[in-house]
This record gives sequence, structure tokens and C-alpha cells, in this order.
Amino acid sequence: MDFASELGKLRVVPVVKLTAAAAAEPLAHALQAGGLPCMEITFRTAAAPEAIRLASRLPGMLVGAGTVLTTVQAQQAVDNGAQFIVSPGFSPKVVAWCLEQKIPVLPGVCTPTEVQMALEYGLELLKFFPAENYGGCTTLAALGAVYGGVKFVPTGGISPANLRDYLKLPCVLACGGTWMVQAALIDNGAFGEITRLSAETVRLAVAPPPVMGGAL
Repeated sequence: MDFASELGKLRVVPVVKLTAAAAAEPLAHALQAGGLPCMEITFRTAAAPEAIRLASRLPGMLVGAGTVLTTVQAQQAVDNGAQFIVSPGFSPKVVAWCLEQKIPVLPGVCTPTEVQMALEYGLELLKFFPAENYGGCTTLAALGAVYGGVKFVPTGGISPANLRDYLKLPCVLACGGTWMVQAALIDNGAFGEITRLSAETVRLAVAPPPVMGGAL
């Protein structure tokens, strides 16, 4: 699997926090039905390893682990079928472990120093987090101008209102977001609504930019 190519096709990665692992499978079906066959299941609850295992059973679903802080969590995630690892910050230990295991890893960065640390490990696909808190599109454009070979997946504060602003930046490969997988929707079993929101997100992500100005 060419992980970067897959993300480039998807353009949006749903970032999920699950309190009940049993919701992972119907959630995966709902996302896939909406045209987003991907999810990053965060290690913010004890349900994460089992949720990854259940979601990974759906053919064609790209499932990763997020908020991975330690190599122990990374091992748990991979053992349960995670196809990629995402960290909120740059952990040399987690990055080195993933590279040894040949597992795609997106460490979180938000400064030039952290980008250069990642480059020293041979990484050119990075998470930019928390995106809106650290200058959003303006900061990303500046980083992209300096580090021409690096692509970013901004996460944190991304919404339908600013998604296209991020995606139009040449240095942005895809965005992470939670609006289509809100906890209330999952807890209430509103999987049809998740499918609807996912389909809307796909349309928004691939829509051409608006034409500015009137007719001449």
C-alpha cells in the first residue's frame, strides 16, 4: 500500500474517539457508505485496540491509530490491525519503532525545528497539530515554502468552514477532522447521519474552487 497516495485520494481522514468498541464496525460501514473508507481511532479510551480490530475487518477500510504516545500503544495498535500510526507530537522512540516495523507514521509537528527533526528520520509526510491554534493556513503556507518536499495533514480545528482553505494549499495532502464522527452521533447510533455528513465532506473536498468576480 502506498499510504501517501491513499491519503491523497481520500483528502479527509475522520478522527474518531470511541468509548465502546462495538460501535467501530457500524461506524466503518457508515463512513465507507459516505465515500470516506478511512478512520483514525484515537488511543484516548481503553476501547481503542479492540475498536481498531473490529474496524479493520471491513474490506477496503483504511484504519489507523491516533494519539499514540508510546511504543507499547503502537505495538497494541499494529497487533490489532492498524495500518498507520499518528502521534500528536514528535516522539523519537515511536517514530523509530514504526520505521523499524515499516509502519507508516505521522508524527505531529508545529514548528520548523520539529519538521527538521522529522526530515532527519527520513519522514516527509507529517501531521500539523493543533492546526488552528498554531496559525492554521498562514503557518502551513510558510512551512511549505521552506520545506518544499514535505506534505502535511493538518488536524485540530478543521471544519467544513475552513476545509477547502487548507486543501488548496500545495503542501497539504489531506486533513483530519471530527465533525462527521461526533461522539453524540456515534453514541446515539446515528450512522445514517454520519454517512450523510461523510458524503457532504467528500463533495466539499473535491469541489472546484469558486469563480471570483462577475462576467466581463
